[in-house]
Amino acid sequence: MTRARTAQFAGAGTRDDDTARAEGAVVLTDVVKRYGRGPGAVTALDGVSLTVAPGSFTCLLGASGCGKSTLLSLVAGLDDISGGRIDHVDQPVAMMFQESALFPWLTVQGNVEIALRVRGVGRAERRRRALELLETVRLTGFAHKRPHELSGGMRQRVALARALAQDASVLLMDEPFGALDAMTRDLLHDELERIWRERHLTVLFVTHNVREAVRLGDRVVLLSSRPGRVLNVYDVDLERPRRIDSAPVAALAAEITDALREEVGRHAN
Repeated sequence: MTRARTAQFAGAGTRDDDTARAEGAVVLTDVVKRYGRGPGAVTALDGVSLTVAPGSFTCLLGASGCGKSTLLSLVAGLDDISGGRIDHVDQPVAMMFQESALFPWLTVQGNVEIALRVRGVGRAERRRRALELLETVRLTGFAHKRPHELSGGMRQRVALARALAQDASVLLMDEPFGALDAMTRDLLHDELERIWRERHLTVLFVTHNVREAVRLGDRVVLLSSRPGRVLNVYDVDLERPRRIDSAPVAALAAEITDALREEVGRHAN
């Protein structure tokens, strides 16, 4: 099955489920998002079309306020589109935010089990799966700790385990490592890449860090300043694993940074 959400407006396109599935795990067609009505309405996204291939790692870049996070919320179904269409495979879509958003009164294991409980998984199976997921994110031995006892990087690992507990094929990540120090972020890049490969996930990843995008992504999608439109798509044809400080990563990051600076400057003028 393919789930589709289409805005009810004149000129909205149509496509059949088989076409959407064949094209990608997530397909956005002329997506528009407006806030408010009348002369005071703000257009956050305007005609965004993007196909995210199954099993790919796509990074979204753009200036602050260009609609990157809004786009993730629309794909996740947390907000309604104003125009266009979003298709994606009818399986759970998991979202990981910049803040870990863990429940402070629950243990690490309890925070992971929450997602399993919502899915109706029985108690014994919840415990087994939660411990298995904590092992996946390298947190074996921390199941009974509370969030305040963990470092920022460890809390994000718990958040990742909780997202994986939703058994989603599409993982949406909204600047999940933005608040971490460089070394912790670099280590989590390695862990995320390993999990992405092992679980054959489709990842849509928002970041402000150009090198992070090139380090992780198969493609980097550059959005224009508000309203957000797809300005350019860069294929990252660099061998994995990559180092964020390697010369090839730096070279492509510099090219994308130049384009981003030009776009920010154009908008400022």
